[in-house]
Amino acid sequence: MNLYLLLNVLGIFVFILVAYLFSRDKKNIDWKSVVIMLVVNLFLAWFFTQFPWGRDAVKWVADGFSWMLQAAYVGIGMPFGSWTAPGPGKMDMAVSALLPILFVVPLFDILMYIGVLPFIIKWMGWLIGKVTGQPKFESFFSVEMMVLGNTEALAVSQAQVREMNAARVLTIALMSMSCISGSIVGAYVTMVPGELVLTAIPLNIINAIIISTILNPVKLAPEEDYVVEIKEEKRQPFFSFLGDSVLGAGKLVLIIIAFLIAFVALAHFVDMLLSLLDRFTHEKVRLADILGFYMAPFAMLLGLPWNEAKVVGGHMATKIITNEFVVMLGIKDSLKTFSPHMTAVLVTFLISFANFSTVGMIIGTLKGIVDEKTSDFISKYVPMMLLAGILVSLLSAAFVGLFSW
Repeated sequence: MNLYLLLNVLGIFVFILVAYLFSRDKKNIDWKSVVIMLVVNLFLAWFFTQFPWGRDAVKWVADGFSWMLQAAYVGIGMPFGSWTAPGPGKMDMAVSALLPILFVVPLFDILMYIGVLPFIIKWMGWLIGKVTGQPKFESFFSVEMMVLGNTEALAVSQAQVREMNAARVLTIALMSMSCISGSIVGAYVTMVPGELVLTAIPLNIINAIIISTILNPVKLAPEEDYVVEIKEEKRQPFFSFLGDSVLGAGKLVLIIIAFLIAFVALAHFVDMLLSLLDRFTHEKVRLADILGFYMAPFAMLLGLPWNEAKVVGGHMATKIITNEFVVMLGIKDSLKTFSPHMTAVLVTFLISFANFSTVGMIIGTLKGIVDEKTSDFISKYVPMMLLAGILVSLLSAAFVGLFSW
């Protein structure tokens, strides 16, 4: 294990080095802030995986999500009793993981409506800014996007984004590649270990700031370091607001199901085409093998032996090309056969929206917020956006891997 632990440690430095090599302004990187944030994440990874209070807290929250989902299953069982009768463990993935979104999204929206989530986001952002020394808005946004999701956070903060220069908007775009949405956590914990899901979220918040700080250093004058107060428009009547939230959740479920069906079918069709070559090759080669070959070296840097690195690399590449749900669906039943370290680094890597489709969503959202010049500037850095998302996921996986053997 010592050799693989050294590989894991080396991986953290390699991922930071890659970010440095692709930095837009190497001379102005705030290394003091980067080191502070690396130490913070090292502590968080240890606290949530090794320290009894941290482990208990994460388990308590994960169990809380599972408990909360029982209400969703009751709701699903009202019109579709036969779907939920066997119990959550035997439900189809769409029933156990996706349909509960129809409950969780409105619940989160209600918490936004009554001011609970804005309060949490504001003060967590303030705390992160104080600890890391990062600008106030970037710290605030890092929490906001992990609770609301990337496009939703951009929409909520559009007044601030419009006032920022193109370089700072690029920082926001880079960070947005690494987010999740709090309302999706309930779906995640039905497919992969909830403790790992909830450990990955705070690590991603800090790592998103680390990677964007290195890739796109931006110097701010004191008068530029402020957060625009969000002006509350005329509040929509509660039940009208709730109706819109439910409809939005329904669209989200349909979008995820459509992506799952399309991508899984396309991947299987590619495998069918590759199977036609079996008679000419000495061994079967499938899409996961091809994808795994390119990502396996990065997986090895997470402290994995080559045979496990090829498997994890394939899942990592599949997630980047499609989305995390496709991979979670594929590994849901086989996770119990993986080693603890392999499970920890793979699941942690999956907990983000870092994929090709997310790039398009961010670019599209920003086009509706910023002027054409800024939008064109951001569009030039699409490869950097994808790189940022991948590096954040790798860093989070590496930190968790240090303490999961």
